[in-house]
Amino acid sequence: MFKNHPKGLIPAALSNMGERFGYYIMNAVLVLFLCSKFGLSGDTAALIYSFFYAGIYILSLVGGAIADKTQNYKGTIINGLIIMTAGYAILAVPILATPQNSTWLLTLTCAALFLIAFGNGLFKGNLQAIVGQLYDNPRYSSQRDSGFQIFYVFINIGGLVAPFVAPMLRSWWLDIHGMTYNADFPEMCHSFLSLTGSMTAENMDNLYAVASAAGHTAGADLRAFCSQYLDVFNTGIHYSFIASVAAMILSLVIFIATKKALPSPAAREKVQSVQYSPEEKQAMAKEIRQRMYALFAVLGIVIFFWFSFHQNGTSLSLFARDFVATDTIAPEIWQAVNPFFVIVLTPLVMMLFSSLSRRGREISTPKKIAYGMGLAGIAYLFLCVYCSIQGYPSGDEFRAMSAAAKEGLKAGPWVLIALYFFLTVAELFISPLGLSFVSKVAPKHLQGLCQGLWLGATAVGNLLLWIGPLMYNKWPISYAWGVFLAVCLVSMGVMFAMVKWLERTTG
Repeated sequence: MFKNHPKGLIPAALSNMGERFGYYIMNAVLVLFLCSKFGLSGDTAALIYSFFYAGIYILSLVGGAIADKTQNYKGTIINGLIIMTAGYAILAVPILATPQNSTWLLTLTCAALFLIAFGNGLFKGNLQAIVGQLYDNPRYSSQRDSGFQIFYVFINIGGLVAPFVAPMLRSWWLDIHGMTYNADFPEMCHSFLSLTGSMTAENMDNLYAVASAAGHTAGADLRAFCSQYLDVFNTGIHYSFIASVAAMILSLVIFIATKKALPSPAAREKVQSVQYSPEEKQAMAKEIRQRMYALFAVLGIVIFFWFSFHQNGTSLSLFARDFVATDTIAPEIWQAVNPFFVIVLTPLVMMLFSSLSRRGREISTPKKIAYGMGLAGIAYLFLCVYCSIQGYPSGDEFRAMSAAAKEGLKAGPWVLIALYFFLTVAELFISPLGLSFVSKVAPKHLQGLCQGLWLGATAVGNLLLWIGPLMYNKWPISYAWGVFLAVCLVSMGVMFAMVKWLERTTG
């Protein structure tokens, strides 16, 4: 698997794996944490998540521009890790949210998220640019696609373990205080604390039933128990961010210790600038423009993939919480299914592509991206059909039902496993190969910026993420999945229409 790859690949991948581990601890719980911490609705929490997630990728443009201008890729990456560490350290401080402090505490939380996004912008695209430059060496250039697939596997090793951390620490902290995890109870606590005296008798009965299951003793002060439960519940999550801080420090140590094995773009670019005369550079200008047009065309399609795929942190997380039986498995943990499939399926996908190449039937990168959009469509087709057959209402309507009625409608975990299987295969056809595509077509003096453009396209898709929870909460959820199905199919059709032009331009 690692044969015929440059030595710098593994150090870069290990550094990225540590950073991704810390990031995915936070990302796995962010929307549900904002709901349980501040009593925000799923729509509002998803809006914050969308801006945060988009900020990560928009700021990658800034990070790429800084590294390209200074030609100090490694220093920019180190600064990014330090800034992210500061953001996670702020999130790790457990402060109980109350009506008196919620405004400034939510502002502080958003400021911490900005630090994480900015640090990630300095780190992510520039590390990918360095990996791409490892394969500019003619000795390794034929292994570029597989190199980025290996790099992607290491990302997902961190993503596989991370979703277990916050639920494990939260359950441990609840257990210490004689309480039991219940996914529905934090929202009910916030409603009760803000609407005391205004809740219907039916809602109060539901609240008492769920409170008893969460550890409330009959006859004890329910208001005090709700406040304590929210404090303990969220403190356990805060403690998980300490693991994110440790992961950032580990990633920083790995990168500093191994950075000599990675290329120094500034020195290499200086040599190349001497080799090309003004006439040669002018002759290359047309080809560079064509390649940039091709890059922007692919970026336009990728926007809609990330809009659909990153619902795993918003509407699909809400679906796991509301419609899937999670008595023994917390809803956040289901986000580990995707990286698990990435790790398991990547070698198989690499074997498939390698086999086709040996038989003279190699699939071009643009065509792989088109197939990936179709596979994402299959994932949403499955979910749309299943939810339609079950007759599921909107998220708001479902949560308003009695506890007994909801239990009778909940899906088995196999639904999420099947969904993430198809989404993961789609991801393997698009994300690592997209990174490879960018590193191949980008002008050598704009490597960091072009990787930032790829991440910027992801940002645009992420800015649209809030639409998913909005549809999920207001429409029968099969309609919401139908919208994502249509988006994926239209994108696939457009991509196939451009394939021949893209192959000519980038071949």
